[in-house]
Amino acid sequence: MQYPVTSDGRYFIVRRRPWRTTNPGLSTQERDRLTKELMTARRAIGAALHGRDDAALQAARRQVHTAKVALGEQGPVW
Repeated sequence: MQYPVTSDGRYFIVRRRPWRTTNPGLSTQERDRLTKELMTARRAIGAALHGRDDAALQAARRQVHTAKVALGEQGPVW
């Protein structure tokens, strides 16, 4: 499914909310690697929630944030 994109191409819109797109300057290999890291970190969040492990949850959330910044979805705008 395609979502509408802002005129500058930096955001796509879902339910009237803008979401920053991945940095188009990343190579395919780099983007794929970072996406895998992001998905691994998100699974770690689920495992930490399931296990009620606060320390693991905080670490997994940091990993998610780090991956999102590397992808350009958070942090400084590419």
